[in-house]
Amino acid sequence: MKITKNSVVVMHYAVSDSEGTLIDSSYDHKPMAIIQGTGYLIPGLEDALIDHQEGDKFEVSVSCEQAYGQRHDEYVQTVPKELLQGVEELAVGTQLRATTDEGEQTVIVIDVNDEEVTVDGNHPLSGIDLNFDVEILEVREATEEELAHGHIHSEGEGCCGGEHKHSDDEAKSEEKEGCCGGGSCSSH
Repeated sequence: MKITKNSVVVMHYAVSDSEGTLIDSSYDHKPMAIIQGTGYLIPGLEDALIDHQEGDKFEVSVSCEQAYGQRHDEYVQTVPKELLQGVEELAVGTQLRATTDEGEQTVIVIDVNDEEVTVDGNHPLSGIDLNFDVEILEVREATEEELAHGHIHSEGEGCCGGEHKHSDDEAKSEEKEGCCGGGSCSSH
């Protein structure tokens, strides 16, 4: 079966920058499972999966525009430290939520001194072209339940991961409200 929209894809990947520095890899861990076409992956990698099938191994280069975008200098701001009173740990690398004109955004602290804090709203991989080594382990059609919830339900597991054992009353409630109660899954 070839990968198309709404296929479940189980894959291993390794990603490195243009200089060959390894950024992340699933090969030493559990493979990644996604529903193709849901936007879980960066656009360049998601597009590269189309028409591949179980057993395929391939490499793909993804430009920063098709990954995490270009870096924007205006996303780096220095603010008075007093504006962040109540934040327990203000150290380089700390992630904070900030309210911007475009809504809530994660920013990373990149500098702290006695009076000011500098934060960066760029994704840490913005401006970087990425190279992927991919191995497709499994391809199948997503179930209606997986499509409705927007994530994979592994065989033998409850819809929110892990085995789900329940009483008869819970089973009836599950049928009525959806696998996670209220029809939505809250963890993954």
